[in-house]
Amino acid sequence: MTTALYRRYRPEAFGEMIGQSQVTEPLMTALRGDRVGHAYLFSGPRGCGKTTSARILARCLNCAQGPTDTPCGTCDSCVELGRGGGGSLDVVEIDAASHNGVDDARDLRERAVFAPARDRYKIFILDEAHMVTQQGFNALLKLVEEPPDHVKFIFATTEPEKVLGTIRSRTHHYPFRLVPPAAMLDYVAQLCESEGVQVEAGVLPLVVRAGGGSPRDTLSLLDQLIAGSEGGVVAYDRAVALLGYTPGALLDEIVDALGGGDAASAFAAVDRVVQTGQDPRRFVEDLLERLRDLIVIAAVGRGATAVLRGVSEEEIERMSRQATTFGASLLSRIADVVVAALDEMSGATSPRLQLELMIARVLTQGEAAVSGVAAAAAPAAPPATSARASEPAPAPAGPSEPAPVRSSEPVPATEPTAPVASAAAVTDPVAPVRAAPTGPLTTEHVRDAWTEVLARLETIDRTSWLVASSARVVSLEGDVLTLAFTSQTDLAAFKKRTAGAGPSEDLRQAISGVLGIRVKYIARHEGDGPADGASAPEPPAPRGGVAATPPSRTSGSERPTPARASAAAAASVTDWAVAPIPGDDEAPSGVEASAAPRAVVAPPAPQPIAPEPVAPAQFAVDDEPEDAVPTPDRDLPPRDGDVLPSTATTPSVAVDEDDDVDDEFDTDAGVGAPPVIAPPTPRVATGPERYGEAVVRQLLDARFVGEEPYSAPTRFA
Repeated sequence: MTTALYRRYRPEAFGEMIGQSQVTEPLMTALRGDRVGHAYLFSGPRGCGKTTSARILARCLNCAQGPTDTPCGTCDSCVELGRGGGGSLDVVEIDAASHNGVDDARDLRERAVFAPARDRYKIFILDEAHMVTQQGFNALLKLVEEPPDHVKFIFATTEPEKVLGTIRSRTHHYPFRLVPPAAMLDYVAQLCESEGVQVEAGVLPLVVRAGGGSPRDTLSLLDQLIAGSEGGVVAYDRAVALLGYTPGALLDEIVDALGGGDAASAFAAVDRVVQTGQDPRRFVEDLLERLRDLIVIAAVGRGATAVLRGVSEEEIERMSRQATTFGASLLSRIADVVVAALDEMSGATSPRLQLELMIARVLTQGEAAVSGVAAAAAPAAPPATSARASEPAPAPAGPSEPAPVRSSEPVPATEPTAPVASAAAVTDPVAPVRAAPTGPLTTEHVRDAWTEVLARLETIDRTSWLVASSARVVSLEGDVLTLAFTSQTDLAAFKKRTAGAGPSEDLRQAISGVLGIRVKYIARHEGDGPADGASAPEPPAPRGGVAATPPSRTSGSERPTPARASAAAAASVTDWAVAPIPGDDEAPSGVEASAAPRAVVAPPAPQPIAPEPVAPAQFAVDDEPEDAVPTPDRDLPPRDGDVLPSTATTPSVAVDEDDDVDDEFDTDAGVGAPPVIAPPTPRVATGPERYGEAVVRQLLDARFVGEEPYSAPTRFA
């Protein structure tokens, strides 16, 4: 029976620690200067040397030649605290995971009162200190704050934030870290040499990778491989099978298949991964690790040996050929696909399906890259020749016929510019190729190609296409494109950008793929007014089938009245139609302008001479049109309770200040008959009628369709 490697090779001095210089050097300096504290807190990941460092510090403090930064190793205290020692009476190690209560803290306080049996200090090492309860820490607080001169405390924990703050503030905190792979690789190589064990190439990097930077975990895995080796040689195949990694030959096979676009070989390799019982997620992790190595090799070339430690020259040469096949750009895109697949496989019910879909996406990336390179390498036909190749040759002009005129547009003097290749052209090889415009790009070019730009944007991202569909091209000056949006929500969504993505970036890619130009934006709302040289947007289509009357333009000397400005503002924020007000001959005498901004009546402009009738004004019809009182002289169907006028004798009703109707009639007007009250007109029930619907139905010939319940927004919707 042999002792485990991590116990046989446990360091006995700070000089033997690897990868923890940020802890060992300050402690050795404090020991040499005799400036040792009364309490220490060692924190860090598991297996990185916290408890070992606590024992080394105890040896340094209780050494017969100490306190010293290097124990002698021969005195009784050093021997008892060494690798094969049984422990010292004056150094007490407590497992705080099982001794974390108030009673354990009280017992520790009683033991701390007594002086050490033989050595200089009585040292208490509390492992897993974060497991102590708050009551236990409170019981130790006074002792840790003001301990006796012969007492030292060393707390070791993997979660220092769980240690009581009042305890943590009274200690010297030293954070431990994981050992870097390079230092760990050299350490295990020396250990194998001292053990007389031969290791095949590629085994130690796998062991270091599986250990995750923890010396204890790494030595445990190496001890397991050595114990299962035959003839004192640790085989690569057995190490791969035991550690669960993907064999390098299988990785080479699938990488070569992806580089050559061989779908059959790629899916056959995936099937072999599944049939051999390997974890698909581990396979994706190994493939991503290989892609990372290829990216490094493609970037630094022969200098990759300084980064890829433990990799043989033969393997570096093989991966260099693979990196050349892909190229740095394609490797980066494939790595993004693999990373996305690795995230999707977390908790997936069918990891094999996710793996096969990932392979399909990677093959698609390769085909798109090949198609893009072929399209870029193909010679482009001259724009003038390609544009007129399909036109028939003009017939020669006869003596009586004028010479045919090709075009009335002047020929531009600038050279035709070819569109720049974009990322969209590489990722979408089947997209239609648009003929390159001759001369510099203008606003008309962008407007003519806007439908094609939106079509390409829809293939890139559906959400971005929905946002950009409400945009209108205003102008293009150089590479600055001005867009006008009809919706404030779409404008806000267009301006929102996160980490180089979003609707604006997707639209920029679509424009680059169609027109070959990468633009900058000026985005505004339609209500902010048109830009220079741009025409005002058309008003929205009215509801209910009522045509909107365009406002008449005024001359430069005229100024719109406040009533007209209010009407225009109301029209810009309502979804109702704009209907004309009756003329002066039909205007009611008792109509007053409502103070509500929903229905604004614009009075006619003052006229110095009125030989001609004034054009009727406009008002915005909103959702409560009963504020605008209808005229009684209009030919409208009578409503329930209306007073019908008579032909000869029309009664006039006098109204008091208290709105009471008098019983007498005006005799001066020759009225001798009482008013005629029309009977109620039956109305056909067409559904529920809401408040104000009668006026809307009469003025707009509309009817109520339905309503939707209103629910207040919450933080989740």
